[in-house]
Amino acid sequence: MNTGMLWFDNDPKMDFNTKILRAAEYYQKKYGQIPNLCFVHPSMAVETPSKSSGVDVQINQMILPNHFWLGVKQSSMTA
Repeated sequence: MNTGMLWFDNDPKMDFNTKILRAAEYYQKKYGQIPNLCFVHPSMAVETPSKSSGVDVQINQMILPNHFWLGVKQSSMTA
């Protein structure tokens, strides 16, 4: 993923999957594509599934807590 959308959600009443779903819905409305990759901070790893609503969730130390970096995974090209 070269570019993406950074989404902030610190609502303690909402579970992790719902946060991802809301962010993905907004991403789709705004960019016209369904995101399939999301990076989150390691502190969220306790509740992080490997896949949520069709979005591959990965841990990245560079992402701030309560932030979600969503986008479309680039397909690898072979020569």
